[in-house]
Amino acid sequence: MVRPRKVRRLRLATLAILSRKKSLYSTRRLLEAAKARGFRTRVIDVLRCNLVLESGNPRLFHKGKEVRGLAVALPRIGASVTTVGLQVVRQLEALGVPMLNGASAIARSRDKLTALQQLAASGVKIPRTVLARGGGDVKELVAQVGGLPAILKLIQGTQGVGVMIAHSEAEVESILSTLWDLGQEILLQEYVSESGGRDVRALVVGERVVGAMRREARKGEFRSNLHRGGFAAAAELPREYEEAALRAARVLGLSVAGVDLLESSSGPKVMELNSSPGFEGLEKATGLDIAGAIIEEAARLAEGAKRAMAL
Repeated sequence: MVRPRKVRRLRLATLAILSRKKSLYSTRRLLEAAKARGFRTRVIDVLRCNLVLESGNPRLFHKGKEVRGLAVALPRIGASVTTVGLQVVRQLEALGVPMLNGASAIARSRDKLTALQQLAASGVKIPRTVLARGGGDVKELVAQVGGLPAILKLIQGTQGVGVMIAHSEAEVESILSTLWDLGQEILLQEYVSESGGRDVRALVVGERVVGAMRREARKGEFRSNLHRGGFAAAAELPREYEEAALRAARVLGLSVAGVDLLESSSGPKVMELNSSPGFEGLEKATGLDIAGAIIEEAARLAEGAKRAMAL
């Protein structure tokens, strides 16, 4: 992994963080890192924004005041406000504000099927996956992902929510029929037994993996998410894993991404990417300044936009 690089401070430039609360760990750390690097900062709650649409003159208002003069913006959009968040990101893009993750990339990452389709089409290794939309023979569906046990996932979900494991065809059928009745689309996915309830989270910023940790599920749980009681330890990634994480982020167009990988006998398999990754667990596990690395990438993006405007 490459340590964050020093960049020239951007005095008096304003960086906006799209976040619901200043008190959230990742938002607070990003604000600290931005101020330490000479940025003015502003937190924008996407649920308190009004968008003015006018040909050639888009405008954005936050809490009744017009948003102007941003050098760069960093979306930290939770899954529950994806639609509204993307509207605000698109408005900022229309205003010409450089974004550390644009609307299209965020939208691709939030839809698990879309993300997996693009990753697979680009040659990134993923767990075998079937979209179970309704009907079909359960035995055949299970066979297509390599047999039991099998993982079932909602197409949209985060922090392990909507992820289940089934050990029998009867369980698969029961889960599918219940969720189909609720109008949900389900991904049936290969269970990588070698991972044994573990996975790797690699944090990609720009063209670097700035930190990684190995997460392990607590006893009796197969999901390794820290929000579900999992444990984490710093990890030094083999080159193959770093390259897989970087390639996956590049395919989806993400400048900042939490890339979750499974350690299979055939090498790394990318499970999913998070476009607004929390990094409290990663900073604590590794002792690295992840917030600083993200802000330094924002500074490079802002400086590049400034130079382009001067040409």
